[in-house]
Amino acid sequence: MDRKKELKQIYKETTIEAGVFQIKNNANQKIFIGSTRNFKTLNGVKFSLETGVYINEQLQKDWKAFGKEAFQIDILETLEKKESLYFNEKEALADLENKWLEKLQPYGNRGYNSKKLS
Repeated sequence: MDRKKELKQIYKETTIEAGVFQIKNNANQKIFIGSTRNFKTLNGVKFSLETGVYINEQLQKDWKAFGKEAFQIDILETLEKKESLYFNEKEALADLENKWLEKLQPYGNRGYNSKKLS
């Protein structure tokens, strides 16, 4: 039982980091930019791709065609959380993702993202 309590305490003390990530196809250099409120969910992204159920159809198609060895997942930037009553993590994360989308332009032949309608 002590080990179980210890593991629960470690889990509670683990900081949850949010931010922007990139999935890069090293075979054709196309990239996908995404964001998450918890980087630990990137294992779920890999799992979804490996089981063929990822929401981005073109990325999923290339994952199947090129194989997982052709891809790498990188963290581009961690969201800096502010201790403020007015800090909205969801909005801040969307702004951070938009910054990277603007910078890297992962659309068309360059990537797997679709331009967002304003």
